Amino acid sequence: MDNKVVIIGCGNVGMSYAYALLNQRSYVNKLYLIDLDEHRVEGEVMDLNHCLAYAPSKISINVGRYEDCKDAKIVMIAAGANQKPGETRTDLIYKNSVIFKDIINKVMSSGFNGIFLVATNPLDVMTYLTYKYSGLPHNQVIGSGTSLDTARLQNIIGKKLCVSPKNIQAYVIGEHGDSEFIPWSNTNISLQHIRDFFRQDELYYIEKEVRNAAYEIIERKGATYYGIGMALVRITNAILGNENLIIPISTYDEDNDVYVGLPAIIGKDGAKRRIKLILDEIEKQKLQHSIDTIKENIESIGDVI
Repeated sequence: MDNKVVIIGCGNVGMSYAYALLNQRSYVNKLYLIDLDEHRVEGEVMDLNHCLAYAPSKISINVGRYEDCKDAKIVMIAAGANQKPGETRTDLIYKNSVIFKDIINKVMSSGFNGIFLVATNPLDVMTYLTYKYSGLPHNQVIGSGTSLDTARLQNIIGKKLCVSPKNIQAYVIGEHGDSEFIPWSNTNISLQHIRDFFRQDELYYIEKEVRNAAYEIIERKGATYYGIGMALVRITNAILGNENLIIPISTYDEDNDVYVGLPAIIGKDGAKRRIKLILDEIEKQKLQHSIDTIKENIESIGDVI
């Protein structure tokens, strides 16, 4: 059975995802790259194919066309405009909504009925627009959500405690953006609560460090892409391997008609269901604020939907 993945948008994020797929034992055996710059994509395909002799898995890597999406299991979208000096967040949302409408229409015209995996920012808004433009069931449209933010959190705590990040049960939830937060009431190191290790002021600075991580990286190297590439591979393997993995991704909230980052079970059909978190009153308010922020961003470009 072919596990075909199509990448649309072959900039830093798209190619970090492709390279990470190549370096891990993934379920992907066919990979197609689509970008406006076809000449560059040809070079990327050549370069990636030259890795195959040393790769752990055999993957057929090709320059793609939109018709290649027809039988793809996953279409990962990392295309979109970057925010320019003087542009507002709403300007960026509007530009990317127009780009996405064109992309989604082309993908759906191929007969695609797989899973959309969205990585373009503003993440939750673009995932919502993908759901609306595609007409697919909401479980088949997911965004990377707060999966990367959660990995950053686990890494920071792990370093401070000299514990493997894999043994830290912690999530960042809400918007993949400035209103995201950490529900400390649900955070454990193995079976021991996080508050047994850190004071409240220390937790505050950990959360601040997580929230500012992307800004710190961008200030130093201009963009972040390795981390999200790995997060996308983890989500991809969970889908193709039907792993029923729990990871915080951007999924549809029917009550608020938005996509927002919360822990969900991921399998062959995409987002199977959310994990219900028991939040304290302050955390409930923070989550609602995050949801309201996403809704305001969606409403700002209402004429495009």
